[in-house]
Amino acid sequence: QVPLAQSGGSSAQAGGSLRLSCAASVYRQPTRYPTYCVAWFRQAPGKEREGVASIDSDDQTTYSDSVKGRFTVSQDKAASTLYLQMNNLSPEDTAKYYCAADPGHCVDPIQEGRTDDYGYWGQGTQVTVSS
Repeated sequence: QVPLAQSGGSSAQAGGSLRLSCAASVYRQPTRYPTYCVAWFRQAPGKEREGVASIDSDDQTTYSDSVKGRFTVSQDKAASTLYLQMNNLSPEDTAKYYCAADPGHCVDPIQEGRTDDYGYWGQGTQVTVSS
């Protein structure tokens, strides 16, 4: 089990910023999980879940084209937390955001949105951006 607990999000105006957090147990078990991939996905109503950003145990990151340059994924291993800093938000960013994790390095770039690459998921947090 890799429990993931999300916080943050809520609402913002277009052009504003929000930060999402995800407490992940992979950070607290370095012997059991020497390598891992953690990521953010989002799902808007009526749409498929899409990949947003990923980061692995070597701090290698990937981003979807839709958020590149606006969103930043980071991790604080000491705090056991994954973050997604979202800047210059637009109404198109409105969705439920999920963190995900899996042992081993990231298999595919997050742009491919391969949800089956991840065995563990957070509960999701709603982000609403108004124009």
